[in-house]
Amino acid sequence: MEVTTIGIDLAKRIFHVHGVDKNGKTVLKKKLMRDSVLNFMANLPKCLVGMEACGGANYWAREIGKLGHEVRLMAPQFVKPYIKTNKNDEKDAEGICEAVSRPSMRFVPVKTIEQQDVLSIHRVRERWVKNRTALANEIRGLLHEFGLIIPQGIHKVMSHLNEALEGNRLSEMSKQTFRSLKDEFLENDKRIIELEKRLKIIVQNNETHTQLMEIPGIGLMTATALIASIGNAATFENGRQLSAWLGLVPRQHSTGGKQKLLGISKRGDVYLRNLLIQGARAVFTQRVAIPKKKETLKKNNNVFSDWMINLSSRRGFNTSVVAVANKLARVVYAVLSKGQNYTENKVCQGSI
Repeated sequence: MEVTTIGIDLAKRIFHVHGVDKNGKTVLKKKLMRDSVLNFMANLPKCLVGMEACGGANYWAREIGKLGHEVRLMAPQFVKPYIKTNKNDEKDAEGICEAVSRPSMRFVPVKTIEQQDVLSIHRVRERWVKNRTALANEIRGLLHEFGLIIPQGIHKVMSHLNEALEGNRLSEMSKQTFRSLKDEFLENDKRIIELEKRLKIIVQNNETHTQLMEIPGIGLMTATALIASIGNAATFENGRQLSAWLGLVPRQHSTGGKQKLLGISKRGDVYLRNLLIQGARAVFTQRVAIPKKKETLKKNNNVFSDWMINLSSRRGFNTSVVAVANKLARVVYAVLSKGQNYTENKVCQGSI
């Protein structure tokens, strides 16, 4: 019988393949070494191939897709219900084969090499930022033991560290230790700046990035990360689906006809959600929390600001910030899907 659907359980060395025909009958079970996967797939007739969206999945999806197969990636949590009895690699491949054929299954878009290039920069930068924060906290803690206090703010660390090195409250041995910490901090900061320069070059050559950066709360980091992660906005049916994909909509625990909404689901990419929430916090603080005088509010009066002001009067700060992040996600979808520039007075009217 001819194979129509295949499930592949990805691994580093040993891959398991499970195939069925058009009637759903198992006609193929095979264990392959990594080097022989592409040769095996090249000799098969064109079919639907399912894989879990895990490490290396985008690479294999691109390579197998070049052979003419239709490749679809799925989130592992959506595949798990289709795995019968005990878990092993063969059952995983069978479950993947079953899941990919479901008409209601949700699929993950395959990322291009260009998208992975940008996301790699973001991942490396994120690690360097964490290292810089950890290093700053270490410097603060060690100086605290010598009675020297550094105020809040990452940019205040170096100036106060230089004052401590120039003063006479530290011994010569301690100064040697803090000089090495200073060199490490500056080197870390230099690498972060270099990565951001690469992202700026990408933005200069792409009009879509510029359109997103016109949205309040969307800067260089958020714009590049969103486009690299989302790819084609047509993957989502509407703005709310994008918000749900980012985990910015409430979780539901409804039963018996009673609707019960909880906190946000926090599904999807944590990094993207954090970027949007931080941007929303900046917008909310600038337009609502800081300008308390009525004259200032009237001067900045527009639909978006009025909506945030009304929201803040009914909800707390954090809830309002997350609601603004949800709104920004929907605006991002509108800009990407329509290809139009951001228009603020239409933000709360459902279109741009």
